[in-house]
Amino acid sequence: MPSPTTLASPRTTAVARVVTLLPGIALCGAVALFAGILAWVETALWGRAWLDALVLAILLGTALRTLRPLPAAAAPGIAFSAKMLLEVAVMLLGASLSVTALLAAGPGLIAGIAAVVALSIAAAYVIGRGFGLPRKMAVLVACGNSICGNSAIAAVAPVIGAQARDVAAAIAFTAVLGVGVVLALPLLVPLLGLDPLQYGVVAGLTVYAVPQVLAAAAPAGSLAVQMGTLVKLVRVLMLGPVVLGLSVLAARRDAAAGVGRPGIGKLVPWFILGFLAMAALRAFGLIPAALLPPIAGVAEALTLLAMAALGLGVDVRVVARAGVPVSATVVLSLLLLLVASLGLVELIGLH
Repeated sequence: MPSPTTLASPRTTAVARVVTLLPGIALCGAVALFAGILAWVETALWGRAWLDALVLAILLGTALRTLRPLPAAAAPGIAFSAKMLLEVAVMLLGASLSVTALLAAGPGLIAGIAAVVALSIAAAYVIGRGFGLPRKMAVLVACGNSICGNSAIAAVAPVIGAQARDVAAAIAFTAVLGVGVVLALPLLVPLLGLDPLQYGVVAGLTVYAVPQVLAAAAPAGSLAVQMGTLVKLVRVLMLGPVVLGLSVLAARRDAAAGVGRPGIGKLVPWFILGFLAMAALRAFGLIPAALLPPIAGVAEALTLLAMAALGLGVDVRVVARAGVPVSATVVLSLLLLLVASLGLVELIGLH
């Protein structure tokens, strides 16, 4: 007959595991909270957050690790936050995808956006490799630059097995350059004679985050804001197929290397299946509208925690060494993306 100690051991093990994770999760939470407060202060002072909370969480986490050694007890919780909580956040993001927005854009524009994204990813990857970036870093920069910045990098990272320092470097440099794009892009309106509709498409295709699209498009008027937001949302929808494709490629690479025949969980990671399931539930109206904001809020909070964890796992000296190649890759990729966006406007005859 099993002893009471034997019967209680699974529960005891689970409790011990949670207790082990708590210090690291609490530290990530503190960094994330401070980042959120700083972003709020930015908005209160200047009307917008020039560096959003995700970037601030990485920067604060990296600074904390650089200034003083982290307690060993925090390591398990930091690792858990950087991986598992990030994967849960990616899954929940599926509920934010709107099929209605996709259909409203029209087949021509949708096909054009998909083509620009695919071309931009391929070009940015080639540029990154040309500057000597490791394969995984080049993929991160390419996807972040071509789709939606921080969110794309965060979603792609666990699929390709990217290290924390690569994720942090990719997000940091794309974020800084993203702010520059928001400030400089409105200059194209007088320089190229773009009308609000055309400029909205260009803004939606070149700016990283939805709030940044609003800031960049606002000088051209409400029509530019509406079109920019729509194009940006359709561009974000490209994240699903891209991540799924990278999952398949990673599985095939493992099989070719003799790792073994991949199962469905390796071919398509669980959080991607969850992402697609959440998107399907949203499309069929099976998620009540009242639940969408809370789900989005949880996804945002978990992503912020994960970014803090990534920052806490970064050696700033390694990131600094990657600075010049990453910066050059992002700048050239952005220029190519801008040219492709302007070409799409001309090709579809948008007026």
